[in-house]
Amino acid sequence: MFERIMVPVDLGHAEKLEKALLCAADLAAHYGATAVYVGVTTEQPSAIARTPAEYAKKLAAFAAEQGELRGIATDSKAYASHDPSIDLDPTLLKAVKETEADLVVMASHIPNVADRFWPANGGSIATHADVSVMLVR
Repeated sequence: MFERIMVPVDLGHAEKLEKALLCAADLAAHYGATAVYVGVTTEQPSAIARTPAEYAKKLAAFAAEQGELRGIATDSKAYASHDPSIDLDPTLLKAVKETEADLVVMASHIPNVADRFWPANGGSIATHADVSVMLVR
């Protein structure tokens, strides 16, 4: 049913993504799909990596680790952005097409008052993506 499952990850908060990572891995194992871990980083040095290339290597290592841990096929794709806080959603929507994902599984936060002013990333992706999106809380 699904062949490529895109899983947006924030390497700075990977420990908070466990439910979404497990859900994506279970779906990938069930359907024999590849889990594609997608990350967006800044073009400036960050706490995660000094360069976009270093970030891409760390994301690839994360994907390989998830593949070994969960027994699934994995891939990764990193994107660099001038300001991920502003263009995260368009970048993730671009990634849906470029990774040829037919499902997106992403972590979502518990709604709060800030969501009245700034839409959540998951809601934005679910609204605009051409594929199914599963938000995991």
